[in-house]
Amino acid sequence: MLGLLGFYDELGNRPGQPNGSIRDAVQHAGELDEADLVAYLDAGHVLIDVMEGGRDAVTGSAHRHSPGCSSLVTDGTWLWRLDFPHYVETHHVLLPNAFMEHVRGLSYRMPPLVTAQFAPHYNETMPLVGWASAVPWPVTAALLEPEAREVMSKIEFDAMLLAQARNRPRGTWIRPRKPRKA
Repeated sequence: MLGLLGFYDELGNRPGQPNGSIRDAVQHAGELDEADLVAYLDAGHVLIDVMEGGRDAVTGSAHRHSPGCSSLVTDGTWLWRLDFPHYVETHHVLLPNAFMEHVRGLSYRMPPLVTAQFAPHYNETMPLVGWASAVPWPVTAALLEPEAREVMSKIEFDAMLLAQARNRPRGTWIRPRKPRKA
């Protein structure tokens, strides 16, 4: 079975998610190599791409992974939601030691996905995270190399939100009506 990251009660529509409550995982500070861990999570293989929008479960605000937030991503050993890197960099959620050792052992580089080794773990894990309909794994390629994806950084996203707020017109959006002639 794949290790599970970021499947919190507040992010699903079912209680009793594998990682419990996100509020219990929030910390004041992250790991010294948190930026490298976030970059690794951002570089994962997207397994299921979900078209939706979501908000931060702690603050309620939009974040850089809001579009497609519950899409599923993997490195072949661990499975996480697309928005999990946001919670790591923003709320410094607690990461399992086994995951950090795994990533550091790979020098923060996303490995290729070997289909024959990965498929049984995928088929076993997907029903546990509410995706029983996605089994069996449909990929036929023997090896999947990591694909470069454009991922907006937190700084870029925050700057975009600030620019949008600055460019928003003041006052009402409704044009005044002309008076009727008698």
